[in-house]
Amino acid sequence: MNLPFSAVGFALLSLLFAGLIDVAYKLYSRKERSRGMYLLGMGLVWGLLQLLALRIQGQSLAMDASTVGFGVAAGLMVTLSNLLLIESLTHLNVSLGSTIYRLNTIGVVILSFLFLGEHIGSIKLLGVGTGIFAALLLYQYRRGEPGPTILSTFFWVAVFASLLRAGFGVTSKAGLAQGASASTMLLIAAACWVIGGFFYALLRERRVRITRKKLVYSAVSGILVFLIVNTLILALERGEASVVVPIANLSFVVALTVSVLTKMERLSLRKATAVACAALAIFLLSHGS
Repeated sequence: MNLPFSAVGFALLSLLFAGLIDVAYKLYSRKERSRGMYLLGMGLVWGLLQLLALRIQGQSLAMDASTVGFGVAAGLMVTLSNLLLIESLTHLNVSLGSTIYRLNTIGVVILSFLFLGEHIGSIKLLGVGTGIFAALLLYQYRRGEPGPTILSTFFWVAVFASLLRAGFGVTSKAGLAQGASASTMLLIAAACWVIGGFFYALLRERRVRITRKKLVYSAVSGILVFLIVNTLILALERGEASVVVPIANLSFVVALTVSVLTKMERLSLRKATAVACAALAIFLLSHGS
């Protein structure tokens, strides 16, 4: 069935949903709640919706070696990246955490050069520099609040989360090149969220407890995750990745806008400049030859 949306339209929807989930992560992390159980709940909701979508589309699971191998590797990376993003937002503003995470395009470019043999030109190098400059602008904005040591620690946690998210993208791309099933890989990723979230809650947080608030956050966020990945796939099916992915990665603009409108943080000239630089960096990284 052809839906009445263009590739750009679906990319914008993915952008919107990704921005909203970053805000949801921040709202959840403001209180002392289990991050692991949150991820487990999201994974369950996402997985069930993904199975339903497969059934409606009449597709079957593919359990070949490439799909399972690359799916598990990519799933573990995206599981840990989201856990670390949620943890980092405990002490970082949405604007800082979301922007760093969505600048995973930098990591994709570097990892693609190292492991996939892709070319890095001068424009992409300029994009890397611009992205780093944007992150430093946002970092300096919060210097001394809540404390230099804490801020520095969680800043690097967000950077590591972004690198893992880049690893997920590169691993998924390599898997698809080997004939892996995209739909099954998404299901494996959802399963990794469930398993990884449970063990994180059990072994690190030492609390496996279900509450009404966790159920609500998990349900809403799980639906958002499903919508993020599937609208992106619909966009990629209708347009070029070089156009679609940069648009979707601008979700930190939505996260910042919602954060400012709900008075979670204030907008400043430095912050607006940093967001503009981050947007420019993604454009350069995606269009450099």
